[in-house]
Amino acid sequence: MSKLRFKAVEEAYKKKAVTVAAPSALTSDYYGKYVFNKAQMTKYLPKATVKSLEAVIARGETLDLELANQVAAGMKTWALELGATHYTHWFQPLTDTTAEKHDSFIEYTGEPGSPIIEEFSGKLLVQAEPDASSFPSGGIRSTFEARGYTAWDPSSPAFIMDDTLCIPTIFISYTGEALDYKAPLLKALKAIDKAAVDVCRYFDKSVKKVYSYLGWEQEYFLIDDGLYATRPDLMLTGRTLLGHDSAKDQQLEDHYFGSIPTRVQAYMKDIEFEAYKFGIPLKTRHNEVAPNQFELAPIFGETNLSVDQNLLIMSILKKVARRHGFRLLLHEKPFAGINGSGKHNNWSLGTDTGVGLFTPGKTPEANLQFITFVVNTLVAIWKNNALLKASIMTAQNAHRLGANEAPPAIVSVFLGEQLTEVLDTIEKSERASAIRIDGKKRLSLGIGSIPEMQLDNTDRNRTSPFAFTGNRFEFRAVGSSANCGSGMITLNTIVAAQLKKFKEAVDEKIRRGIKKEEAIFEVLKEYIKVSKNIRFEGNGYSEEWKKDAAERNLDCETSVPLIIDANTTPDSIALFEGTGVLTAKELKSRNEVKWEIYTKKIQIEARVLGDLVLNHIIPVATKYQSSLLDNVYKLTQVYSKEKADELGALDKGIIEEIAKRISVIKNSVESMVSARKKANRIDSERGKAIEYHDKVLPFFDEIRYQVDKLELIVDDELWPLPKYRELLFIR
Repeated sequence: MSKLRFKAVEEAYKKKAVTVAAPSALTSDYYGKYVFNKAQMTKYLPKATVKSLEAVIARGETLDLELANQVAAGMKTWALELGATHYTHWFQPLTDTTAEKHDSFIEYTGEPGSPIIEEFSGKLLVQAEPDASSFPSGGIRSTFEARGYTAWDPSSPAFIMDDTLCIPTIFISYTGEALDYKAPLLKALKAIDKAAVDVCRYFDKSVKKVYSYLGWEQEYFLIDDGLYATRPDLMLTGRTLLGHDSAKDQQLEDHYFGSIPTRVQAYMKDIEFEAYKFGIPLKTRHNEVAPNQFELAPIFGETNLSVDQNLLIMSILKKVARRHGFRLLLHEKPFAGINGSGKHNNWSLGTDTGVGLFTPGKTPEANLQFITFVVNTLVAIWKNNALLKASIMTAQNAHRLGANEAPPAIVSVFLGEQLTEVLDTIEKSERASAIRIDGKKRLSLGIGSIPEMQLDNTDRNRTSPFAFTGNRFEFRAVGSSANCGSGMITLNTIVAAQLKKFKEAVDEKIRRGIKKEEAIFEVLKEYIKVSKNIRFEGNGYSEEWKKDAAERNLDCETSVPLIIDANTTPDSIALFEGTGVLTAKELKSRNEVKWEIYTKKIQIEARVLGDLVLNHIIPVATKYQSSLLDNVYKLTQVYSKEKADELGALDKGIIEEIAKRISVIKNSVESMVSARKKANRIDSERGKAIEYHDKVLPFFDEIRYQVDKLELIVDDELWPLPKYRELLFIR
């Protein structure tokens, strides 16, 4: 194994950047080439069909079969011209990945001379029936009940990947329950649209629609594929279960925004060329904080489409990495002791009249609207902070939250000095005219060649899970491997429910004769007071904050299985059912899925850890120990006993240390296996997940500690696994 390690290191060190040929055109010329967007619809569909389809998308109406046939015919022609031979319904099961089953376009004609033709009907476009038995359902479907349906989401355009036309769809069971993220997300977006429009009409009667927008920031690690192949833990779990810190990692902060390594620069170029063909508007690329960690981010987009594009970009990142001799790591914490990877979700709301609802206005009325939406978001998160945390909590993300620049596992909101001052002023004032928000401040640096800088209305707080950043909120707790849809379902739903309650409260005051502006102001004052506990401007890593958060009645739970409980409290069920997003049955089934996945993740890691330790680490440590024993013995054959003892003292110390650590490791592995077997006998998914968290997971740290200490003393030429310095600094 050690020979394999050194061979992989040698080959990785010699690798050069892959040549990436830029498309012979401007980006705007090939942007969206493989997407059936408005430009393609206009080219391949009759004008009347395009108009009807746009109306269906805008109003969320059911697509009739005649219109579907017309769209399918044009879509097929377009796809065949681009070399597509198959089609698939592309959906999002509860696995944080996507799924697809490819079918060829060919059909029998029954004609002797021409047995087959390429066919694609409206029925095939609109609906399909994949096997639902092998996807997580949380008990909604029995294994022997296989039927499930996918149904086209026309609001997200079809695209061609390789030779296949991919049609974004929802995925539901035979009995109608959602088995995916897209179906409830579409319902959540409908709920936020309705609730926000009703509130917007206090300020502008012409508003007909409110859009939810999402801008994700995708962090990821790259390591050489040869080194990856020599790390069974990376291959099977996505993270290193063993490995001592490198002497140098991110402590000098020299990697962040540094010069991009040559091989990675070529990879990033390749990613961008691919992304633009699929209409994904990538805007930013840079080195992240940890060595071999990077980030890309697009221009904001409508939330449903943006979620689909993020899932697509994760697939592209993985596929293109192989072309460049890399392996992509999307695990939230692939390396201990350094920065983990997140996927910050920048979320905002905007009207069809072009107004950003989290953007301060230029008039008192516009600012009252801005404050209305900010404060209602605060209240929604205050009431549902445990639920929001549950939406993004996984076995992987639990390793990241609260460590190395990730936000803590306590949800709070950072507003910044200026907005905090505005809310404090409103709380103490008597009239709506008190609302005043200054524009951006200017900062002069006193350097002649440097112009005045405009400062945003808020600073940034890197430890805040949910921060206001000028014209949007940044939900920083989302994990890098997650489907953005999970957090966006919950966030849009809780804000929709809160806006509905706000309107009811304001309307009640208006019925009592209070003027509209003052009624809004009175409700906002009350909301500012009740939501104060969710606002926190300080250091989320401090021990004082943990105590303070508990006193504020914020959810401070860190056990993933217990955090998941928040999805099915009576209040949560009432909230999701009241907005029409998820039923109690669907919520309970999703919890079952989350517990089951959590258990399986820890179970796999425990098995891999035991295998690595017993079959790779202990034999190597024992071999090195034997060589030291041999040396000690040979010293006694050459020197006097006193001199041999003196010369062999260091070796004897190491021999004894190895023996002690091997003993602890063996005992810990045996105890971990026993704990795992006991946990496996528990029937309930929740009980099993709790047992794995409480009784199996704690052994990981003890085993790792002992192995990592062995790594420091065992001969480097014998050590079988690539070390952190090799994984993180060979680029």
